[in-house]
Amino acid sequence: MTSSCGESSSGTVLLGNLGSCQSYGKPFQVLNLDTLIQMHLKWLSYLPRVKPFYAVKCNSTETVLRTLNALGTGFDCASKGEISQVLSLGVKPENIIYAHTTKPQSHIKYACAQGVNLMTFDDEEELRKVSRCHPKAKLVLRIAVDDSSSFHRLSSKFGAGLSTTGRLLECAAELGVEVVGVSFHIGSKCSQSLAFRQAIADARSVFDTAKLLGFQFSLLDIGGGFSGKDFPFSEVINGALDEYFPFESGVQVIAEPGRYYVESTFTLAANVIAKRVIMEDMRTEGVPERLMMYYLSDGVYGSLNFLLIDGQVSPYLHRQAVESSEKRYRSVIWGPTCDCIDKIVDNYLVPELHVGDWLLIDNVGAYGISVSTEFNGFKRSSIYSVVTNETCILKNFYQYLNTAMKAFNLQQLIYCTF
Repeated sequence: MTSSCGESSSGTVLLGNLGSCQSYGKPFQVLNLDTLIQMHLKWLSYLPRVKPFYAVKCNSTETVLRTLNALGTGFDCASKGEISQVLSLGVKPENIIYAHTTKPQSHIKYACAQGVNLMTFDDEEELRKVSRCHPKAKLVLRIAVDDSSSFHRLSSKFGAGLSTTGRLLECAAELGVEVVGVSFHIGSKCSQSLAFRQAIADARSVFDTAKLLGFQFSLLDIGGGFSGKDFPFSEVINGALDEYFPFESGVQVIAEPGRYYVESTFTLAANVIAKRVIMEDMRTEGVPERLMMYYLSDGVYGSLNFLLIDGQVSPYLHRQAVESSEKRYRSVIWGPTCDCIDKIVDNYLVPELHVGDWLLIDNVGAYGISVSTEFNGFKRSSIYSVVTNETCILKNFYQYLNTAMKAFNLQQLIYCTF
């Protein structure tokens, strides 16, 4: 189902139209290209010196990748499979960073054959492996930074300690391997802006060490960890860059945002496929309380897999035509599988629902699709892309700024528009 760019639609209209496109009960997701493009414009506004290399692992939906490529982003890939996917979409090898410090030899050789030269390392063994498999590689030294203020910490697995960087650079010089810069990652969902400042300061010290050893570093990769909802750290990041890597230094600054771009870009529509009413002993005015249990057509083994990663996070649920006066019942909302871990939300107050009702869950774009399964035979949700007139105008605007947009056919990406 394809149509030209049209007027923006509310969630209710969207649900009504797309629901008619689905087999009964089949879950689906809506990709809002307006939001995706606006997030990119916001990035350019808040971090004008930092070129984003989108983290493909976060959400590898083809429409997302094609759109971001047309907008001029680079891509952070972690495997041969991800590199192959973005190359097949027309991404240039120089716009890819192979951002994984523990790479299979066959993947390194594939990157070499495809002309993907930029890649990370954090220990001597990786240096020797790359020198054998990809002599023309341009390596980026990943350092461990303080990620204690992040929900998902990465330094226990990746990154060289500052005390080891001099030895690693000496080893690179002995092997004749080219090292061009430094990278770090403060972890996902960081709560302290000063973590970025300290990490940038640490990177500066490695640049200085490298200069003493005869290296001419030209790249700083400030990693990921950017929120998908706002931009709280831009002032600190820009200030630290101006202090430690001023514009006149000539250092190119990149980042690896994933969640930032796609978390708020996707909405899940799931159908109530079953319902249970449990009468509990707790009584109000002598009447037993009702505990409602609902079972949706999608769950944590599917599009909501990120709930297992992020812990007990209650998504915001929508329902058509909810009256403010409707009684709310304490409810448990489950996914469709036979596993009790497949719980979406507990003790949730919601009006009584019925089999066949559709619920919308916002902000499902990060680490849902990419780690979803078909456990118990439940198929992954379909994906529909929507766009409005405003995005068509933005496309015309970008044709004057970015040559990639001139060959970008927005309609080829849109499965369903309103």
